Amino acid sequence: MAEEAEKLRVDEVEVADDGPEEGEIVDESDDTASYLGKEIKPKHPLENSWTFWFDNPMAKSRQAAWGSSLRELYTFSTVEDFWGVYNNINHPSKLVVGADFHCFKHKIEPKWEDPVCANGGNWTMSFSKGKSDTSWLYTLLAMIGHQFDHGEEICGAVVSVRNKGDKIALWTKNAANETAQVSIGKQWKEFLDYSNSIGFIFHDDSMRLGRGAKNRYTV
Repeated sequence: MAEEAEKLRVDEVEVADDGPEEGEIVDESDDTASYLGKEIKPKHPLENSWTFWFDNPMAKSRQAAWGSSLRELYTFSTVEDFWGVYNNINHPSKLVVGADFHCFKHKIEPKWEDPVCANGGNWTMSFSKGKSDTSWLYTLLAMIGHQFDHGEEICGAVVSVRNKGDKIALWTKNAANETAQVSIGKQWKEFLDYSNSIGFIFHDDSMRLGRGAKNRYTV
């Protein structure tokens, strides 16, 4: 997975050097040709556009409806824009307890009720408190870099910071498609070199049974 990070970390956009000062007369020299000939490097588009969302724990305590504290932060569609955002936001170890930080395909809201998510489910990994930063980054790179064989099934991912530890959940859209879900779960573990078993829960079960929902698939 580290190799994928290197593939996605491309050079920043190059901008031309400072030009002549106002009113300065410049003849046609080699320096001028060099200045005018510099190109701005094109950005590298991703397969999909993605949106970061933040669920503020302070706002949660004041809101009656679940999900009403969700705030859309930024949408990106190129490699360069992803790194521009990622390098300027708090990573999981710096988030306050109770926070949820999401990255979902553009126009998919990180809610069970979203039409794309409604028939889906999620895989979940657990980590010691403050130890999920690298796994969160590798999860993001695998998603936006279209590394999953069933990438069309991916809705997004969320990292949740709690007192007992951190959790990363990978949401998919067709929970009943066992072949696709098991493939995604296995690949996710491989990308993160995660050795513990992980389980897949249907969103429908979570809505009906809450904490009583059981894993339907395990890898």
